[in-house]
Amino acid sequence: MSPSDRLTSSSPLSPVFWAGFACGVMDISAAFVTWWPRGIMPSRILKGIASGALGPEAYNGGREIAALGLAFHFLIAFSAATVFYFASRKIAFLTLHPVLSGISYGVVVYLVMYWIVMPLSRYRHRPFTVSSTIIAIVTHMICVGLPISLVIARLSPPATEHHATSS
Repeated sequence: MSPSDRLTSSSPLSPVFWAGFACGVMDISAAFVTWWPRGIMPSRILKGIASGALGPEAYNGGREIAALGLAFHFLIAFSAATVFYFASRKIAFLTLHPVLSGISYGVVVYLVMYWIVMPLSRYRHRPFTVSSTIIAIVTHMICVGLPISLVIARLSPPATEHHATSS
């Protein structure tokens, strides 16, 4: 077994876990770094995530609510990684061109989160600004789409190879 064979697997567990973990860490770190200079502490960001399910009263909670927000954040990251993984089993382009597909997927995740998930949640939206929107889109491209696509491309075989070995 070659070293590259040990890295790839037909099971989705390892690639989805590592892609979701990388995405979750990078995305939440970017949020902390982006909002810290504006005086918004990490605990408030995490409570804001929890407020999607709990509503505005989440901001009055303590560490347990912040922990719940972090859990929701990683649930979303693992969900995004899972969707990309299963799409990449059908569309070889996604793993054959991970940079382009990752950047594009980051935009797709942004659109789903900001135009579908957040409006349907109990999260109170801040007023729209061009600068915040640009930051959010670029963050999703670099910290969400790219780590997911690069990790999945590295840890799972391309779709054509996967189908050839499973037949």
